[in-house]
Amino acid sequence: MSTGGAFGGWVPPTEVEHRLYEAAVRNDIDAATRVLAGTDLFILAPKAEVDADPERVHWRSYPEPGHRTVITRGMLPPWHPDWVFHCVSLRWIATFHWNDAAPRPLVVNPGSPVQFLLPSAAHDRATWIQYHALHRRPSKHRLVALRHGPLRGPLAFGLACGGHLAVSNGVPWNEAGTLYMGYTVELDTLGDAWGVTEPSGWRGELDALLAGRNSPPEPDFVLDVRERLTAEIHGVPSADLWRDTAAGHAQDLGAPPESVRGIELVRRIVRYEARFRADGLLPPEGRVRRTVAYDYGRAVNVARWGLSARFCTPHEAEQAIVHAGALSRAAYGSWEDFSAGYALGRVLRFDEEEYGSWYEDNVTGHRVLTEHEGSPWKHIPWR
Repeated sequence: MSTGGAFGGWVPPTEVEHRLYEAAVRNDIDAATRVLAGTDLFILAPKAEVDADPERVHWRSYPEPGHRTVITRGMLPPWHPDWVFHCVSLRWIATFHWNDAAPRPLVVNPGSPVQFLLPSAAHDRATWIQYHALHRRPSKHRLVALRHGPLRGPLAFGLACGGHLAVSNGVPWNEAGTLYMGYTVELDTLGDAWGVTEPSGWRGELDALLAGRNSPPEPDFVLDVRERLTAEIHGVPSADLWRDTAAGHAQDLGAPPESVRGIELVRRIVRYEARFRADGLLPPEGRVRRTVAYDYGRAVNVARWGLSARFCTPHEAEQAIVHAGALSRAAYGSWEDFSAGYALGRVLRFDEEEYGSWYEDNVTGHRVLTEHEGSPWKHIPWR
């Protein structure tokens, strides 16, 4: 049964807590179970313990012996350097070792307005598994927000610049706090994809992103040539003129032959821009002027991952996010321009003109962020 009391003026931080709130008012355990089966749940753990054995979840009893406790995302406590969280599902919880001789209820969000006590007998846990299969929502490609997170101001603007990956990963776009997806997930992401295993390495990668040095320089070089040509001839140059001019400039600058050959990416940009126009990432006559948005957008998320991995403090992460937002605002004229620059930087780096998942993620993120009524891009002005 629910042990939540009067809610007063409390505002549920996410849709999950809102639905739990409604279930609590009705004392509807079945409805609450369905909500919990469809979302991520979190288990508190000492950081030192997880570092010593990352693959194992030591699930302690709390607040009383025998009680197992989980927390929904919107009810997580403030960031703490020595405490982290495992991300689990209700199905995972159902398969955990339970004492069927004297089963204690699962405690959800203890001490909060949306505390629930779920019966945990064997037949209850079988229902958890069934409901997980029925109600588990896709964790990716969703716009999520925290109602108590930043919604205006420089920090919110910077976080919104990281919106592509937030939507792709299905995490709140406006959170810089306790976690991103989960402590060990962030450690794996930073280690496997970035080669980062400690704070100094994280700082080095973040600084490179903020300086626009992570992505190769050739795309912005040739895009800058096109902008200069456009100003000179008072119109967009043909692909041949653009390519030949870019190659000549590269040779004048003493670029090695392999870099000059790289000017052939002009043709790739032309093809990608045509596809962008067809898919709505660019207006009919639009073009991309810079791709540095890809570095700036990732800088926001690397800052968030570093905070979740306990490689930095909240102040350090927020400073980096605000800085990434300021750099983005200086480099682009609108959310749409920023998004197209981010998309082109990403596909030139990884897609190889396959128009696969690297490309489709861009389209999905762009459409969600430009069309969804709850999107920060609809409510935070660029200028």
